[in-house]
Amino acid sequence: MSTPSIVLPNRNRPSPMPGIALGILAFVIALAGLAAMVVGLLNLDRVSSYGLILVGLLVLVASTIWGSRTIRQATGIKVGQQFLIGNAVLVFAFFYIPILVLIIFSFNAGNIPTIWEGFSFQWYTSLVNDDAILRAFRNTMIVTFVSTIISTIIGTLVSVAMERYNFRFKLPFDAILYMPIIIPDILIALSTLLFFIIVFNMIGSLLGVTWGLGLTTIIIAHVAFNISFVATIVRARLVDMDPNLEQAARDLYANEWQTFRRVTMPLLMPGIISGALMAFTLSLDDFVITFFVSGPGSTTLPLLVYSKVKFGVTPDLNALATLLLVFSIGLVLMSQFLQRRG
Repeated sequence: MSTPSIVLPNRNRPSPMPGIALGILAFVIALAGLAAMVVGLLNLDRVSSYGLILVGLLVLVASTIWGSRTIRQATGIKVGQQFLIGNAVLVFAFFYIPILVLIIFSFNAGNIPTIWEGFSFQWYTSLVNDDAILRAFRNTMIVTFVSTIISTIIGTLVSVAMERYNFRFKLPFDAILYMPIIIPDILIALSTLLFFIIVFNMIGSLLGVTWGLGLTTIIIAHVAFNISFVATIVRARLVDMDPNLEQAARDLYANEWQTFRRVTMPLLMPGIISGALMAFTLSLDDFVITFFVSGPGSTTLPLLVYSKVKFGVTPDLNALATLLLVFSIGLVLMSQFLQRRG
């Protein structure tokens, strides 16, 4: 009887790390060649620029080919996959490296925001003593909390109506519901501003009451575009919910309100909280729509940051932007966690 052969693993297989390091080095050299080409294209009035473009192109092509082959030999990853991974890395680096630099320099001890002079929390403590920032923070919290509560209630009821009931003009209403998600913010801002102007003129001509832009108009505008996001998230949760649970509650002689309060609402709660957190985040960070519908005394934190940036970036702005960023990311992560948990 023959004994089956056993193939032992090759313990002397070389590590792929040197090949990966050489491949990354090649791609860095390729980026240097690309930078040389860009410099040459920006200076076409000089004869030497054409030579710089040619040399940069040769370095870019040769380094890319060498790097991709080296990594493929070391890891077995195909060239197409390498370019997809490299593209993802470059995109993430393009978006998040400036944010990381902003966070680091928010702890800078010096007055110049681009020169590191030591670690300090002084710019975070200075935010508490700035009356303009405190007023903007108060306005932001008023707008955010009120608009989130209203849009969450309306969005939840709309999602239940759209998913559980059939009525006339349901399809056009469904299309209109998703329009704020698709339409650019600048278009929503202009249309909302024109709506307020028409309404103010009608109120002034009929009642003789003067009503201007302020926190109320900002809240109405934020509710208008937040409803769609809340309804979308809650409706996605409602689709996954088993309708037999509601039917079982009705079989046990529960009326519609008792079924909604004791069965539907607890099952929808993760989606409702997730939608509320998303609405809170969008309202907190919104600038374009708020800029168009705001009035005197209704400056929010995004508007305050914009007004200060026009006079130059200061370290306290870095600290304020860092706090807004961390708070917004925390809310988004909490929303995603609740959706996955639900």
